[in-house]
Amino acid sequence: MKNKHVGGTFQDFEAGMLEQGLITQEELDASKARVAIMCELIDARNAGKISQRKLEELAGVRQATISDMEAGKTSPSIDTLLKVLAPLGKTLIVAPIEGR
Repeated sequence: MKNKHVGGTFQDFEAGMLEQGLITQEELDASKARVAIMCELIDARNAGKISQRKLEELAGVRQATISDMEAGKTSPSIDTLLKVLAPLGKTLIVAPIEGR
């Protein structure tokens, strides 16, 4: 997929950042993991037709915090993330990284 703001695909952009030493592979991998977790949270919330406000009630985590998490404005603690995931029927697991 082309991105008019970076003049190529997002993968091209990532490769350029790596080549220029502006980001390490470990930082890129961590960023992708955070995005994947937040996408899973958003998908589960939407699938369950649960608003952020309702999730606040169920999880005991402020709606503003949930919003910031989903928007990538904050990196939640593991405890906060677990609190938010539990009412959605989700949890975290530790698994081997593919290809390593």
